[in-house]
Amino acid sequence: MLNVARLRVLREAARAGSISGAAETLMYTQSAVSQQIATLEAETGTTLLERLPRGVRPTAAGAALVEHADEILARLQSAEDELAAIAGLRGGRLRMASFPTAGAALMPVAIANFRAAYPEVELTLAEGEPEEIAPRLLAGELDLALLFEFEDPDAPSAQDLHDERLKRVPLLLDPMYLALPAAHPLAERPTLRLEALSGEAWVQTSQASPCARHVVRCCHAAGFQPNVAFESDDYQTVLGLVAAGVGVALIPELALAPGPTRADVVVRTLAPAPPVRDVIAALPGGTGPRSRLIPAASAMLRILEGAAAARHRPLESEQAMAPARRHRPLESERPAASAAAAS
Repeated sequence: MLNVARLRVLREAARAGSISGAAETLMYTQSAVSQQIATLEAETGTTLLERLPRGVRPTAAGAALVEHADEILARLQSAEDELAAIAGLRGGRLRMASFPTAGAALMPVAIANFRAAYPEVELTLAEGEPEEIAPRLLAGELDLALLFEFEDPDAPSAQDLHDERLKRVPLLLDPMYLALPAAHPLAERPTLRLEALSGEAWVQTSQASPCARHVVRCCHAAGFQPNVAFESDDYQTVLGLVAAGVGVALIPELALAPGPTRADVVVRTLAPAPPVRDVIAALPGGTGPRSRLIPAASAMLRILEGAAAARHRPLESEQAMAPARRHRPLESERPAASAAAAS
């Protein structure tokens, strides 16, 4: 294989028309330039420079090789420039994925802030459940993902989410609230225990989703099997069914996006503590030697941490809770309950 450094020496000698000119440009000695040319001629098996009384000029073979050298060196320079641009966040691409409610609640703010700071980086965003996203992250198809998990060792995504090849960064805790029809007999209570709802019809996300599985586990822990009457992976639909009076539902805080209140749904906190899911940012690389973390992913992670910190406020204690309000979390909770995409 031809040596790039020797190709550069040949090109400069051809451009300068002399060994001394190439030596001056490259800051080599004349003997070093002559030696590099001689080695290159031995490698190619042909004479590349014709020695003249005053200088040198390329032979036909030398001229052909110089033309290729120009293209090769230009491509290498372009590659170096592109890598430098990516390292400096002046270009490149960041491939992201998120579960839907974080995609609606956290990602828009983070993306807007990132674009304001790094407008030349191309951003892409896919959507899916954690068990769908985590394998793509491990396969190198994504650079950063927002995932969530409950304390469920049997979850399909549990192994992938804790794979040592992933870097995991906790962002926030996402509690789940109880949504009731406004006319429900229990709607005036500021907090409720789950066992008080054992006889209710339930509306939840599709049976295979992590949130639905966790709702069922919580009901089992409270001593009953929930009667799931309706399923939808869109929390707007879930809230609409609750508003129509056909069931109750547990809904994550991130799905209660800011918006106008509605008089047909109330949102209450479960006692003694609400179910909570952990929202994490995951990136390929972990702590191993083959880390693939790119500068744009590190920058987006910092922005996501800021967005999560700005959004999150701790729950008040049960004693300090304000009187419940229609379709709104309590005083200490950030968003008002209007539906966003599911998960």
